[in-house]
This record gives sequence, C-alpha cells and structure tokens, in this order.
Amino acid sequence: MRQQFSIPKRLVAVCAALLVLGAVSARAADIALAPSPPDRYVVQKGDTLWGIAKKFLRDPWRWPEIWRMNRTEIKNPHWIYPGDVVVLLPAVPASAGQSATPPQLVLERNTVRVSPTIRSTPIDVDAIASIPPGDIDAWLTRPLITGPEGLAGAAQIVAGRGERVIRGEGDVMYAAGIDPKLGDLWYIYRAGPRYVSFENPDIVLGYEQRFLGSARIERFGEVSTLRIVTAREEILVEDRLVPAPREQIVNYVPHAPDKPISGRILRLEGNSIEAGRGMIVTLDKGKNDGVDVGTVLAIERVIPPVPDKRESVQPDPVLRFLSNYYINLPAERIGLLFVFRVFDNVSFAILLNTTDPVEAGDYVRNP
Repeated sequence: MRQQFSIPKRLVAVCAALLVLGAVSARAADIALAPSPPDRYVVQKGDTLWGIAKKFLRDPWRWPEIWRMNRTEIKNPHWIYPGDVVVLLPAVPASAGQSATPPQLVLERNTVRVSPTIRSTPIDVDAIASIPPGDIDAWLTRPLITGPEGLAGAAQIVAGRGERVIRGEGDVMYAAGIDPKLGDLWYIYRAGPRYVSFENPDIVLGYEQRFLGSARIERFGEVSTLRIVTAREEILVEDRLVPAPREQIVNYVPHAPDKPISGRILRLEGNSIEAGRGMIVTLDKGKNDGVDVGTVLAIERVIPPVPDKRESVQPDPVLRFLSNYYINLPAERIGLLFVFRVFDNVSFAILLNTTDPVEAGDYVRNP
C-alpha cells in the first residue's frame, strides 16, 4: 500500500514545483526596466546596491527576481566589489519550442592576477553596501531590543570616583562582571521604553535598552576600572555594560518580503512627530513575522472614512446631512523603507524616499 501512494505524491510535488517556477517566471516577466538602462555598469567605490539597482530597474527591490543567483547567494553579505561589472542580458521573446525569458542581470567578477597561480580578492570592508553606511552606522550596533529580562545578566557600574552622582565624558567609574576576553571597549545602557502593538496595547513586542555612551577599561579585575569615552546622557551607578560589537556591513540585496507583511511604524528617530528621507524608524514586525535584513516595504497612509454625501445614497438633504453613511478611501503610498536591523518582533528601517512626511502609526506593507 505504501508504494501505491508514492507515485501520486511525487506527481503532486513535481506539479507544485512547476507552479512555483511558473509563478517566479511570471513575476520576472512583468518587471519594468528603468528608462534607458545601461547594458553594463562598472561598480564604483561609494556605490550602493540600491543605487545600482535603480540604474536597471524601475522598482529596485525586484532585483533578485532577475538576478542570476540563488537566494542564498543574493543574501551573502560580501559578494560585489568596486571594479565588478553588472551586465544586463535582454529579454528573449518566445520562439518555436522555447518560452520567453525575462531580462537578467549577471555579475562579471573582477579579479587581478598577481602570479600564474595566485589572485587577489577584495577584503570584506570593500564590499558594496546596500545603502549609505553613514546613514545607519550608529543604529547597526548601539540600540538594543530585548525581552522583559532586559540586560539583567550584563556587567554593571557599581561606583564612581568621587562624590558626584552624575558622570560624563572623561570620568572614572568601577564595574563588576567585566570579562577581559570581550575586549576593552564597552557600551553603556539603561532600560528604556517598551514597545507595544498598535492593534493591541496588551501585546508587548520588546523592551528598548537605551544607549548612553561608551567606556574603555583601564584595569581588569573582579571590579574593573573604566573611563567614560563618550556620553550622550548622564551616566549613573547601576547602568549596564555590553561589549562593543564588531563593525557591521549591511550589503544584502534589497528585496520584497517572502510573505505578506502588514505592520505599523511604532516610532520615529528622536521621537520626532514627522520623518523624511534618510531618517530611521522602528517597525512592529521582525524576524518572527518574516522580516529580514534587506527587506523593502512600502509606507502607506490610511485616510479615515469620510461622510458619503452622494444623493443616490440618501436623497433627502436633511437626512443626508445627519446620516452616518461613510465611504472608505484608498490608502496612499507615501514612500519606501529598507530594513537593516532585525529583532524577534521589532526592526529598524531607513526611509529611502518619501512623498509626504511619515508619521508614527503609518502602515508598512509589501511593495
């Protein structure tokens, strides 16, 4: 009996695979190229993947759909360097026995041979970033979103030199729990606000650990001596310490999410009322929702329903004035954003372009 059902299962699997391939081909076939795209483009120092994608496509986030690499290769953070050449292969129309193929992008790797058997390879720091690194440097490592436990097990400042309560740049303090193996540069944090769902305030998405500054360890021990290097706010006894992480390069290809996403913007950089291009926003979607680094989402403004004053709906003018007939207006797209740091239920994104000021509460959805 087991063999009897094996063939149909295989047929179902094959049909499903063909349907997926057909869907991918259909999506790629309707991709619009940018006006007068180049046939070839030599990658320059200072380029970004978003900027390169815009040279070829009207919708840059759709680059992976026509890139001749699999998804794993596309998500490799060290894969394109200055001097490499991006080549656009034109679409091929259908012919006898052959289906049409959409345009494709391929990469001609630049390699410099220094001997018959050795070639040089660019170091990771030269890799092209997805978006300008300077716009997000501080957000790549400093803000932290944790669970309700916060940084309970982290190193802690236990005292300061002298009698002052508030400390700042250049002051000496003492901390317990410092591991010498983790380096001598540490970040200072204090518990900040919690993030809750817009739809249900009882659902807690995460707890922000507010970045206060940095300190360098001058003497390691059971109680270590540290000197404050930078201070964005006053430093207090009981503030927590986390080892400074290594510098990161965000150069994943911009891409649409793999599944439907419908979320909200929780917070704007600096708690601003409005935000525009280049500013950082916090989203109420994260790793658990299918958001990853490089995800591009559209920002939509939902317009409240307006009274429906059409005579065909309510011919009596008095009743029409007093009635509660409302009409729903379509949501308006006001920009795009790029996710560059992801936590379980929350993520950070940078606004790539906007047509209107972005506000906390605006929706984010698949582009």
